[in-house]
Amino acid sequence: MNSESRGFSTNVLIFLSISFMAHLILNAVIGVPIFQHQIIYSYIINAALAIGIFWGLTSLKTKYSNQIGFLFLASSFIKFFVFFIVFYSPYKADGKIVFLEFASFFIPYTICLILETYFLSKQLNQM
Repeated sequence: MNSESRGFSTNVLIFLSISFMAHLILNAVIGVPIFQHQIIYSYIINAALAIGIFWGLTSLKTKYSNQIGFLFLASSFIKFFVFFIVFYSPYKADGKIVFLEFASFFIPYTICLILETYFLSKQLNQM
């Protein structure tokens, strides 16, 4: 793993840890079970996907520099595929997806997407 990937991984873990703790505290404050809606899996899977995709894209950036944008878009499809395989069925089991279920997945997804976009654009601008 190169220094760019290590720096990105560290940032993802820091931001997601802070977000996870805030998310748990907010769940406790509003009076819902803090570990509901697969929140732990959501944070772990989003972190793993972000770090893996970032590592993959940074290792391919010199060989496929013209196609890196398309590869980034393909990585979004991978994330959505994982969402539908892992999370959609349990979230939809009662016939609807409530806001807390949506937030349990979408908050870590958004944080990872923002960090991926920022760090990848920073690297590509240096090329």
